[in-house]
Amino acid sequence: MDGRPDRLKGIPLSDSDTAAAPADRGPAATTGRTLFGEDREVIAVRVDGALWDLDRPLPAGVTPEPVTIGSPDGLSILRHSTAHVLAQAVQTVNPDAKLGIGPPITDGFYYDFDVEEPFTPEDLKRLGKEMERIQRAGQRFVRRPVTEGEARALFADEPYKLELIGLKGGAGDGDESVEVGGGELTVYANVDPATGETLWQDLCRGPHLPNTRLIRNGWALTRVAAAYWRGSEKNKQLQRIYGTAWPSKDELREHQQRIEEAAKRDHRKLGAELDLFSFPDEIGSGLAVFHPKGGIVRQEMENYSRRRHTEAGYSFVNSPHITKANLFQTSGHLQWFAEGMFPPIHLDEEVDAAGEVVKPGQDYYLKPMNCPFHNLIFRARGRSYRELPLRLFEFGSVYRYEKSGTLQGLTRVRGMTQDDAHLYCTPDQLKPELTRTLNFVLDLLRDYGLDDFYLELSTRDEGPKFMGPDELWETATATLAEVAEESGLRLVPDPGGAAFYGPKISVQARDAIGRTWQLSTIQIDFNQPERFGLEYTAPDGTKQQPIMIHRALFGSIERFFAVLLEHYAGAFPVWLSPVQVVGIPVADEYADHLGDVIQRLRAEGVRADLDASDDRMQKKIRTHTAEKVPFLLIAGENDRAAGAVSFRFRDGTTRNGVPVDEAIALITGVIRSRAQVTTEADIEPGGGAGAAAAGAV
Repeated sequence: MDGRPDRLKGIPLSDSDTAAAPADRGPAATTGRTLFGEDREVIAVRVDGALWDLDRPLPAGVTPEPVTIGSPDGLSILRHSTAHVLAQAVQTVNPDAKLGIGPPITDGFYYDFDVEEPFTPEDLKRLGKEMERIQRAGQRFVRRPVTEGEARALFADEPYKLELIGLKGGAGDGDESVEVGGGELTVYANVDPATGETLWQDLCRGPHLPNTRLIRNGWALTRVAAAYWRGSEKNKQLQRIYGTAWPSKDELREHQQRIEEAAKRDHRKLGAELDLFSFPDEIGSGLAVFHPKGGIVRQEMENYSRRRHTEAGYSFVNSPHITKANLFQTSGHLQWFAEGMFPPIHLDEEVDAAGEVVKPGQDYYLKPMNCPFHNLIFRARGRSYRELPLRLFEFGSVYRYEKSGTLQGLTRVRGMTQDDAHLYCTPDQLKPELTRTLNFVLDLLRDYGLDDFYLELSTRDEGPKFMGPDELWETATATLAEVAEESGLRLVPDPGGAAFYGPKISVQARDAIGRTWQLSTIQIDFNQPERFGLEYTAPDGTKQQPIMIHRALFGSIERFFAVLLEHYAGAFPVWLSPVQVVGIPVADEYADHLGDVIQRLRAEGVRADLDASDDRMQKKIRTHTAEKVPFLLIAGENDRAAGAVSFRFRDGTTRNGVPVDEAIALITGVIRSRAQVTTEADIEPGGGAGAAAAGAV
């Protein structure tokens, strides 16, 4: 009996379907398996930059590189292979399900299906058991190139696959590139290792694991969501199943623990609990308001940044939120970034009494970028080489039209404030200015408590979205690469990730639970100075064109706020905390003593409050601990008699009988140190903030 799915019946099995091993295809060919088969961690090879299956015959003269299952490429292969097993399980359980796509994503995978009824949690359990059966069977992933006609015959009952077949190599920009990217059509069959029978197959670019047993036990199905076919709301809504896959069960557990911790740290949850910000429906999607406590944190972030920028020789400027369209036509944003801009507002049209237009109107746009405005400031008067490098800085509000499905708390918004700088320099100043800027960026991020970095170099590809001559791109890219390498940080390539006007370095920072956030960017731009006609007078009296550097340090205040909120799990370092000290008297009679201490702290600029409410002391402690106040000062009879206070820290540890002068010096010293204080040990000399604060005590 033919146990294959209906769509496979009647289709002859090819040699590759029935082959038990590469050697069965004729004379023995060199494969990744013959070279690296002794290493059980190697699951694929890289040939001239491309990933190949381990069993694929290698051309003569190539030198393949092994790809291990725990490497970034290996994890993608593992996850995509697991997605195929999920799809096989779905069609085994529900033969009427139609296949969408199933790419690997960060930390996991998904697969889209067209089914009559949405998946339920019970469905996921049943699918998980079927996946376990497929996994244990050790089915082999077998690659076979096919013609378009063969592919159409094979997937005649799969409408979404037929659409992708029609795209061929033209779909490489999206997740569908896992199916047809690269121009060649290939099919991957899941083959029974004992009989050679094809049990299931999919249109796929590959590569895949040698067999399903290598998926091991480090996978799990996580959730179900609705998703439009190919991401367009014009298309049908499909059912998407998400999952995760890791090389081992231990790594899966570690990932699940990180997910649990990330959920606790979710800035949207903490923002509501700590009364920091909200997104009122009356304002609109992706538009946040900051509450008083959130406003304090934001103010402290901005004020410290302003101070450091002043020390570093930046000049502060301001620009309006809206402008005529021709400004963005000149800058190139309307040609290359229009889909990210809000629609135009048509203004200034004048009509007479008869309704005839006597003065045509014009389009205005909310600004998505600050750079064109800064170019106009540079161009407002003649500039000398003696003024360069000129560093213009602005906390500028910008507006991006993000699709509603991409909005996510403060990390993806429609209205944001960029800490935006544009630097103008001579060619000789370019490299030292880039080095100086990168060091400034890294030092300032460290001051906010982030210190685990690597760099990403985003370059152009052959696509149409980049402007400017090749030689300028090559010069800019080479200079950025040199600066990045000299920093000593790990440099990761990002082909095609450049802005339309030039290449960039981005600083990738890891937070307290190991997640990576893209923060600061430094971009070279030869194009906008030319488009705006920017000039300076050189030492020989000639007019020269400056080079422009774009630099966003936080990226946006909103996003950086979210990053810090999750990094610290809401327990900001003392200098950023909305409330830094709360005084809690043991009884009403000690309120005056603590009130005097609070007033002295306020005189030192400390954000300090006295809780004189009718609540019991233990409830007050619970309330302010939940609000993540760094220092609770408690006073009873012994403290008042000794002119002292007792400290209670965020983790519940205490220090009793600290003289008031010493307590004030300790608190102000910790604030100046910008240190994180959670326990009593953090203010011991040599422990955490202690070294910085000890001199002030």
